[in-house]
Amino acid sequence: MAHHHAQSHDHARGHSHDHDHHHAPAVTADSERRVRLAMLLTGGFMFAEVIGGLLAGSLALLADAGHMVSDTASLALAWFAFRLGHRRPDRQRTFGYQRFQVLAAFVNGLALLAIGVAIVIAAIRRLYAPVDVMATPMLVIAVVGLVVNVGVFLILHRGDQDNINLRGAVLHVVGDLLGSVAAIVASLVIMATGWNAVDPLLSVLAAALILRGAWKIIRRSAHTLLEGTPEGVDIFELRAALESLDGVIGLHDLHLWGLTPQEPLLSLHLVVREEADNDRVLRDAYALLHERFAISHATLQVEGEACLTGGDCAQPGRVDPR
Repeated sequence: MAHHHAQSHDHARGHSHDHDHHHAPAVTADSERRVRLAMLLTGGFMFAEVIGGLLAGSLALLADAGHMVSDTASLALAWFAFRLGHRRPDRQRTFGYQRFQVLAAFVNGLALLAIGVAIVIAAIRRLYAPVDVMATPMLVIAVVGLVVNVGVFLILHRGDQDNINLRGAVLHVVGDLLGSVAAIVASLVIMATGWNAVDPLLSVLAAALILRGAWKIIRRSAHTLLEGTPEGVDIFELRAALESLDGVIGLHDLHLWGLTPQEPLLSLHLVVREEADNDRVLRDAYALLHERFAISHATLQVEGEACLTGGDCAQPGRVDPR
């Protein structure tokens, strides 16, 4: 029996084959605007914090300032990723440039990891060689920084938190916010007790939280870059649902990955009964994928019991359950 091949967007649903894979342009535009505004605010305050940290001799302020330097660069990278994502697919990149958002998030995660480690090393050195800290200027600058960071956090947090690029930007700002809080607490303790060691100790606490968040971003973005199964989609549940469709007797060559964490992609071969209506089976399968699993981009191939195009036919549709 001749096999039937179809693209993921059937014409009954009014989709076009020449789309640019932007299934949520409104969310992307909003995220881009938020990241741009956050970048300008963060970069603007960064210089004041660097100068204040040097004058006050505060490691907590300098650590936060260094973090904000990285944040400005990271927010710029995130913004550039959104801008690049608007470009249409071309002959060399048929999926377009949206995957660059995931790459930007991965780089941002690595930057956060490096910053966290650097802060811990500097804090340890400061504990062994303590210096006097000017608590009053430190407190003033830290309070202003906290206000700026809270504003930036609210701008980003109200955006699309499913977007890994935006989540990476939010995490950077959370690190800044924690740094400002640590600097405020440290300055108050120094003013009250003169205990300068609190400055590097609180820096370590902020760094630990930064490292924890950085690991989450690195792990999630690396999972997407390695074509891992998108979050929220159970591949065994998906397989069982497709095999339960009328006329389907099995499936194989099932591959589920994501262009971004929000945009799952699927390809598979459906084995149907000889008397089955191929077009109806495809319509039912697409409807199931869209309505139950939120997969709107899939490539399904219908064929008989024989595996006509090669591939993984010995273990049809099976994957390691681990």
